[in-house]
Amino acid sequence: MKVNLPNEPVNGPNHSVVSEFVFLGLSNSWETQIFLFCFSCLFYVSSLAGNLLIVVTVTSDRYLHSPMYFLLANLSVIDLIFGSIAAPKMIYDLFRKQKVISFGGCVAQIFFSHAVGGTEMVLLIAMAFDRYVAICKPLHYLTIMSPRRCILILVGAWTIGLLHSSAQLAFVVNLPFCGPNVLDSFYCDLPRLIRLACTDTYKLESMVAADSGLISLGAFFLLVLSYVFLLATLQKHSSGGSAKALSTLSAHVTVVVLFFGPLIFFYVWPSPSTHLDKFLAVFDAVLTPFLNPVIYTFRNREMKVAMRRVFSLLLGVRKIT
Repeated sequence: MKVNLPNEPVNGPNHSVVSEFVFLGLSNSWETQIFLFCFSCLFYVSSLAGNLLIVVTVTSDRYLHSPMYFLLANLSVIDLIFGSIAAPKMIYDLFRKQKVISFGGCVAQIFFSHAVGGTEMVLLIAMAFDRYVAICKPLHYLTIMSPRRCILILVGAWTIGLLHSSAQLAFVVNLPFCGPNVLDSFYCDLPRLIRLACTDTYKLESMVAADSGLISLGAFFLLVLSYVFLLATLQKHSSGGSAKALSTLSAHVTVVVLFFGPLIFFYVWPSPSTHLDKFLAVFDAVLTPFLNPVIYTFRNREMKVAMRRVFSLLLGVRKIT
């Protein structure tokens, strides 16, 4: 790997560019590395199994072929992808002395994390809209949330996510990187990468903060306000159906907080603490994709019953009702 000397002009005759980046990782302590390895492996494998189980259950059980579970299954698909962007390399690098990633690999990590993150943001808004229609317009629910509209929502979510990520990277891939090439992290993220560029990046950093930070903050407050409105609406009812809807809404609110909390901290907080920053990054990369299926399955009776039916079919046992 070659880098420019600090006083060497970027466009000079001996110009060389950074071809890879070095991660400082999470810790140099052997005991901490052992703990992180066990912790990350456990939750990464569990998140893969949990989200895959939700996708298989919703797909195979005809009782779950409804708009709400369609969106939930797609959220699990997104978590399957998101959980595999940074976690496998983090686990692989834990015991490596030299933790490196190629320039292309770094850009790919950023692209997919922003694309999937943007898609999940739109999908969470769509899930809030789905609950609004189910609670406030129950007689028109299946008409409004028709299969065609659900497909359009999914296509729109992925389109917005991909456009968001492409717009972020369009200004980054052509930046001059001539050294240093050290990232105090275990994965590539946009703010840290921009700071390594051999040029003035103040305007670009402001643009990233406005694009990712303010959009995340705005979407978060929009979702919180919508759920507050729905919870206030439910307080007027006292039926068992309202109790079920309240349980579903509380699960949605928990997922929204888990998803947006780290994002707002990364992109809105002016100067995050390195240790807290890394803790939230591990939480976001490993724990959040695991918690989503746990929250939705443990608090949803229909999902638990459907999963028992799926297991009974797989094991060749008579159907459980």
